Amino acid sequence: MLRIGELSKKADCLVQTVRFYESEGLLPEPARSEGNFRLYDDVHLQRLLFIRRCRAIDLTLDEIRQLLSFRDRPELDCGEVNALADSHIAQVRAKIKDLRALEQELTDLRRSCNTTRTARECGILKSLAEPA
Repeated sequence: MLRIGELSKKADCLVQTVRFYESEGLLPEPARSEGNFRLYDDVHLQRLLFIRRCRAIDLTLDEIRQLLSFRDRPELDCGEVNALADSHIAQVRAKIKDLRALEQELTDLRRSCNTTRTARECGILKSLAEPA
């Protein structure tokens, strides 16, 4: 059995993160010691590591809840898991598209001031002052 500090170290996260995932219902309630300390087992650690991996790939808490529900019921068909992954891929692609457009806008903005001048003459500042 692990106390919360030990669990957080093994999962490489903050104690507050463990408490947050508990409050969100992503981690089951731990057992308690006679001194009322939270006591976690390997199931908690594995679940916490799973959640952390999901967060690392930018899944939302709701998406993680869905994945955990399938993980908790391994007999279910994983078609919905695939659909969730496909949806997340589409979201990532949309973000990449938006970031590329932002990169182009910033590049164009930078080209508007390609020499060192006074701030009064700065093409970037002038461009940003214009209506979009």
